[in-house]
Amino acid sequence: MRSKNAAKNIVTSLLLQAVMIVYGFVVPRLIISAYGSEVNGLVNSITQFLAYITLLESGFGPVVKSILYKPIAKNDKSTIESILKSAEKFFRIVAGFFLIYIAVLCVVYPLLVENQFEPLFTISLLVIMAVGTFTEYFFGMTYQLYLQAGQRTYISSAVQIGTTLLNTIVVVLLIKFGFSIQIVKIATAIIFVARPLLYSGYVKKKYGIKISNAKSGYVIKQKWDGLVQHIAAVIHGNTDVMVLTIFSTLKEVSVYSIYMVIIKGVKNIIQAFSLGIDASFGDMMAKKEHETLNRRFSAYELFYHTVATILFICTIVLITPFVSVYMNGVTDADYVRPIFGVLITISEFLWAIKMPYSSVTLAAGHFKETRRGAWIEAITNIILSVILVFHFGIIGVAIGTIVAMAIRMVEFMYHNSKYILKRSVWKSFSWILVIAVESIIGVLVCNLFVKTEMASYWEWLKNAIMVVAIVVPEVAIINAVCYHKDVKQLGEMMKKIIKREGK
Repeated sequence: MRSKNAAKNIVTSLLLQAVMIVYGFVVPRLIISAYGSEVNGLVNSITQFLAYITLLESGFGPVVKSILYKPIAKNDKSTIESILKSAEKFFRIVAGFFLIYIAVLCVVYPLLVENQFEPLFTISLLVIMAVGTFTEYFFGMTYQLYLQAGQRTYISSAVQIGTTLLNTIVVVLLIKFGFSIQIVKIATAIIFVARPLLYSGYVKKKYGIKISNAKSGYVIKQKWDGLVQHIAAVIHGNTDVMVLTIFSTLKEVSVYSIYMVIIKGVKNIIQAFSLGIDASFGDMMAKKEHETLNRRFSAYELFYHTVATILFICTIVLITPFVSVYMNGVTDADYVRPIFGVLITISEFLWAIKMPYSSVTLAAGHFKETRRGAWIEAITNIILSVILVFHFGIIGVAIGTIVAMAIRMVEFMYHNSKYILKRSVWKSFSWILVIAVESIIGVLVCNLFVKTEMASYWEWLKNAIMVVAIVVPEVAIINAVCYHKDVKQLGEMMKKIIKREGK
């Protein structure tokens, strides 16, 4: 059942990421063409500032997931409902504080961009976008956590696919017919209201979960232990844009956001291979299947790192040429930044390397044990980004993120190996060396054959095919040689999954 659910989660997540990539490439380019780079920068800046309200959630979601694994494994419906009721109460309190945060933001944020936009324009856009974030994030969170912990992420992915496709179509039509950016964002907010309603309706009908009938008073003991982890994650995802908004310009925010559209697409594809995997590992830990956990993790580690390394090497080589073609004809900002493209890709590459280890660590409920590293990551990211932005601009914030993420990656690798899997720490750290060698070889060889300047999507596609043809066998061969035992284990796992699906 775990393998079957994992396969469903991966397939639907890949479909979702394909839809998100289409949305991510189509909509920003239309916004820039219709409203300009500054408006695109404003939209992305507001999005990132709104993301800071998730600090109020205090990392509560992963904590709830970690304590749901055991009652779900035992089919203890009463405990499940009690946990979800406690979670719902917490999220409703957060929703109240969110309104206060928006009120404060409406006063403070327009002052940051007053030289670029009128306050009324900024406030109206901020409030509209806040409504969408509020309804999407909080109202359906409790039921979405239940689906994730129960290894049924494919349900929430299916809902997101439908609403994202509808939103893409509506947004494109509204922009083409000349409606204002405020009307476009109102339409998005209305569409996304459907998500939490669909989550709650499905869970109640399919699984008979009725939070209203649950006993009150369930205490979630680790409620605040996930706070620091959450702060680090929010800062990693939003600090760069915040620093650029305050100390640079919205045009620079727009440049940053275009590169991140591409990198987020790559990250989302990689996450598709890990979505729901933490629930599977959490189930193994809840059932004390330590030997199975180690075997499965080693095989997954090989598979995940192979996919991530291939995708990110290709991104390092191809990202700036793609941006030059993608933004051809846009002259109100300089979007072709080769050094920045490489650095920001490396920063997210480190994030990707960390993911398998952080997923299992947090699935085990080790929030308190790893909070020191989260503080170090968050503080390092903010301080370095602020200092370096004055000297190196947009490149400076990328360097700050690289240093902070490298620290966090090493911590999770060490903690996961020593305290959860209880295997040699070298097994994890060896991946850093192997991936570094693969990346250097891959980039150097690709640069011998691939053009740095391309005139069309067709020319970029031909070069991309060449890059993939070089990188895939290179990474696959090196990984197979270095981790041949894990290759065998992965092959056996895949055969079992195929056999089950064939029955």
